[in-house]
Amino acid sequence: MERFGAFWDYPVSADDTHKFIFLTNNQVILSIVNLTMYVAFGLFLAVLVLAIHQRMKTKAPVLSQTASVFGIIWVGLVIASGMIANVGLAAVIDLSAKNAEQAMTLWIVINTIVEGLGGGNEVVGGLWVLLLSVAGLKIIELPKLLNCFGLFIGTVGILTIYPAEILTEIFGLGQILWFSWLGMAMLMSHQS
Repeated sequence: MERFGAFWDYPVSADDTHKFIFLTNNQVILSIVNLTMYVAFGLFLAVLVLAIHQRMKTKAPVLSQTASVFGIIWVGLVIASGMIANVGLAAVIDLSAKNAEQAMTLWIVINTIVEGLGGGNEVVGGLWVLLLSVAGLKIIELPKLLNCFGLFIGTVGILTIYPAEILTEIFGLGQILWFSWLGMAMLMSHQS
């Protein structure tokens, strides 16, 4: 839930009743955000993983294939995170009307699972970016500076195995820049 702190004033220090009221009042929008952040992103990521593999497979077959394995695993983890978040949110809201203490325990468990799979631990995504960047540098594919930035972002992603929020934030923001730059580079090279 903390991942939405920039958009909503989640009542972190409030009692459980106020937290459940907040979740109930915002269930639809939170579900849409989870669907967008996780499931839709995962679907687009699957297309990107395959497109990059197609582009690199002849010049760097082993690195491209290995990177693609981690990319596809990441796709599954990201999509699963979104589905667990939405199903879990509904289950917690239903349970909160019967037993607030059990509902809060369930909410903590669900958040831990979501964060472990695709929210707070970016090891698999980091490996994908790192391997792609190594392959890109090796075969001189995509801009060199993009590949160097990918080495940095991939390494930060792997370092999120250590639970420091700053690493997750650097990886997340860096990914936005990396994806944007990658998209532009692929479009420009496709047009030429």
